[in-house]
Amino acid sequence: MNTHARTPVGVVLAVTLLLGLLTGVQALVTAAPAGAAPVTDFDPGNIISDSIMYDSSTMSPASIQSFLEQRGSACVPAAGNTCIKDYRESTPTRAATTMCPGGYVGAANETAASILAKASVACGINPQVLLVTLQKEQGLITSTTGKSASTYSRALGFGCPDNVGGWCNPEYAGFANQVYSAANQLKRYAAGLAGSYRAGRVNTILWNPNAACGSSQVYIENQATASLYNYTPYRPNAAALAAGYGSGDSCSSYGNRNFHLYFTAWFGSAKQRPPIGVIDSVRTSGERTVTFSGWAFDPDSPNPINVHVYVDGAVATGMQASDSRADVGASYGRGAANGFSGSVQVTPGTHTICIYALDATGGFSPLIGCRTVTTSNSRPIGVVDTVQAAGPSSIKVSGWAFDPDSYDPSTVHVYVDGVVAMGANAWDYRPDVGAAYGRGPANGYSGTISVTPGTHTVCVYALDTSGGFNPLIGCRTVTTSNSRPIGVVDTVQAAGPSTIQFSGWAFDPDSSQPTNVHVYVDGRVATGVTAWDSRPDVGAAYGRGPANGFSGSVGVSPGAHTVCVYVLDTSGGLNPLIGCRSVTTSSNAKPIGVIDSVQATGAGSVQLSGWAFDPDSPNPINVHVYVDGVVTTGTTAWDSRPDVGAAYGRGPANGYSATVPVGPGNHTLCVYALDSNGGLNPLIGCRAV
Repeated sequence: MNTHARTPVGVVLAVTLLLGLLTGVQALVTAAPAGAAPVTDFDPGNIISDSIMYDSSTMSPASIQSFLEQRGSACVPAAGNTCIKDYRESTPTRAATTMCPGGYVGAANETAASILAKASVACGINPQVLLVTLQKEQGLITSTTGKSASTYSRALGFGCPDNVGGWCNPEYAGFANQVYSAANQLKRYAAGLAGSYRAGRVNTILWNPNAACGSSQVYIENQATASLYNYTPYRPNAAALAAGYGSGDSCSSYGNRNFHLYFTAWFGSAKQRPPIGVIDSVRTSGERTVTFSGWAFDPDSPNPINVHVYVDGAVATGMQASDSRADVGASYGRGAANGFSGSVQVTPGTHTICIYALDATGGFSPLIGCRTVTTSNSRPIGVVDTVQAAGPSSIKVSGWAFDPDSYDPSTVHVYVDGVVAMGANAWDYRPDVGAAYGRGPANGYSGTISVTPGTHTVCVYALDTSGGFNPLIGCRTVTTSNSRPIGVVDTVQAAGPSTIQFSGWAFDPDSSQPTNVHVYVDGRVATGVTAWDSRPDVGAAYGRGPANGFSGSVGVSPGAHTVCVYVLDTSGGLNPLIGCRSVTTSSNAKPIGVIDSVQATGAGSVQLSGWAFDPDSPNPINVHVYVDGVVTTGTTAWDSRPDVGAAYGRGPANGYSATVPVGPGNHTLCVYALDSNGGLNPLIGCRAV
């Protein structure tokens, strides 16, 4: 009973006496069970734990209503009375406060269950605490005849001083007002804003409102217990505890005793709750493995707890229930770390798997479930998709395989002519297989095996993950033979008197890699190049990549020559001739050029420009500038002259320009073009300046 009513100082003694009278009859108004046993487990310093007092998630509105209907099933209301299971009241909206940060959204014609649930969430108080307080104060829960409106108006005794007949201060009157105000007051006690009893120290607590009955010293262990004493500030004496639910002696009080009795009878221990949990799945994973998963937590602890797994009555493994289970956290108002999963090894056959949740504080560790499973070994399955020659000395193999007893990739062994030739993990990406069999996509295998040329039998076996039978999933016969390289010589042409340029394409059908070509001039090998130039036209035509082209040049003497190109077989076979060409390199053509302009730029220098090139070379050539017969400077004719290029069918890099230092006076400037082949360097012009 709450004694923190607004009572005039002058009547404190009278109020105390009246409180004693009302408290003394609480055992009667709560309809105590007949023949109740003495209370032996009441701990005055720890009546209820903090974790239970402030856990507002223990009951939903529906579960509270079900509780009221069950406990009040015998209630038939007397005239003017209402059973609490049927009670309704329109409620006001209350703004969020520091003590009740959840706020309260009012509604018309709310049930008592809805009012209790919303107030508990708003203020963070366990609705079980409010239900027990309703019972110990007014006997509302188990009343068989219901209660009057005046009783509901002072349902939790908050702000209802006995010196005025128990009528409540209008600020606190009314069922919904009483429930919300009591929840708010419990939070005020917790915040140290009200009450004289404190946790963590020795407190002097009266046995009875009659001070003559004396007091006792109690070390209050936690805030929740201190809050109960602040709400009902008396400790039951030995006579009250010996009476069970009944009456003790004249110095007995019953409020906190009855709280303990009803809470324990209805909801279990008020100091320690057992862990709860669920087994989601227990299934076999092969002949010797059982996998399991589920969730578990201890309502008295925010931290993950451990679970123990027993197989056929013997502990097999333990783990922490710390996997993320946001669904469990959301349902129970906790963090997400509540899940567990794992596996145990078993012998083939039938087994009973039981899982226990370990109490965080060393208390009772309940069984959360058992399952019976039978392990059996399913044979691996698979398919050989391709077995094909990859040249004269290798065979490519691919397909898929998995073991239904395992979610891990399986292994396959490949035999050639009865001898194991390769082992491969079936972890290649095969989403088609995963979708067809309800598995992940890692089920494919592939590989290349070296063989001798000829006909071979290739067989693939899938290995059982449990060590059982390894079934044959397919055999194929394949003959390896060497395909001859192919190619084309596109161009063979003179590039000056001493150079022949060539180009074309080539590849070996037995290999995806670029092949090599050898170029012979007049019957002798002159150079070798790799056919890796980009030729997308060849790749598209033959269904290959684009790296099939070759090109290069060889140095020769001027005159007529025969150029032949051979493709090298990647397997060491015949290197076929893919073409010969006859080409004649002409004598050395003289460079040509023009001086476009020569002009003085002042005392000390002359600027000149023009163009020049060597018909025997596509590259820019050098020019030398002479002043009065003495070479003065040299430059490269690589300036852009698209007009020259267009006129002579060349690229545009043919122009030259230079600034030549000279002394004052008359001078003669002459320009010579240098032959790219080391021949005659012709004069292309002189100018006087």
